[in-house]
Amino acid sequence: MSLQDSIDAAFAGELDAKEAWAVTQEAVALLDAGELRVAEKIDGDWVVHQWVKRAVLLWFRHSDMKTHQVEDFWQFYDKVPLKQDLEARGVRVVPPGSCRYGSFLERGCVVMPGFVNIGARVGAGTMVDTWATVGSCAQIGRGVHLSGGVGIGGVLEPLGARPVIVEDGCFIGSRSIVVEGVIVEEEAVLGANVVLTASTPIIDVTGSEEVVYKARVPARSVVIPGVRPKRFPAGEYGVPCALIIGQRKASTDRKTSLNQVLREFAVSV
Repeated sequence: MSLQDSIDAAFAGELDAKEAWAVTQEAVALLDAGELRVAEKIDGDWVVHQWVKRAVLLWFRHSDMKTHQVEDFWQFYDKVPLKQDLEARGVRVVPPGSCRYGSFLERGCVVMPGFVNIGARVGAGTMVDTWATVGSCAQIGRGVHLSGGVGIGGVLEPLGARPVIVEDGCFIGSRSIVVEGVIVEEEAVLGANVVLTASTPIIDVTGSEEVVYKARVPARSVVIPGVRPKRFPAGEYGVPCALIIGQRKASTDRKTSLNQVLREFAVSV
């Protein structure tokens, strides 16, 4: 029986506790090593591997609570230990930043005092800045900057739901929040305090007529927070939205393009 079939059987209660825990440990070890991932881009589309999500849920079902001591400074009481062998993996984690076992960070990642949850994947050269959090199963690309206080939500359940995805080269401004399976496509820029949920209108206002997106920021878009009027029985009020106010130029490299676009559009970061 394949590992996928074993995880599915364990999740359905068809294996005894010892067998279920053994296959769960195998699957989460592969997640931790980067040999499995919750979601990946195949032929241009993001595909969610539900059975890998099941493995993460099985870990919580079968793992025991344990005390984890970090020298004399921190004590944790949890079902998931901290990630190990950071030096060998080429990952820098600054105290009190923490990455849970079962997450995967490619070589060259930097985690300031932030947090990366089990099942998440963070690409090479990405910065998880101070108090930024990467939720369970989120997929963060290479060369991404998650600025201070950014909240990347985790989508572990429902099993078929897409996790939050931030593709390569994106810049996510301070205190921005991205949740509910929103995808931020390659090299997009979110200004400070942008909040994106599955229902948030993401409105391109660069043309003569608005174009509205939901749960997707198109590649190289520059986005700021906004409000739009909506009438309720009690009157008209401004409700949150996000505004696409420009595009990064594909003709320039990422750093030059980012600096240029931040100046040009006066985007707060």
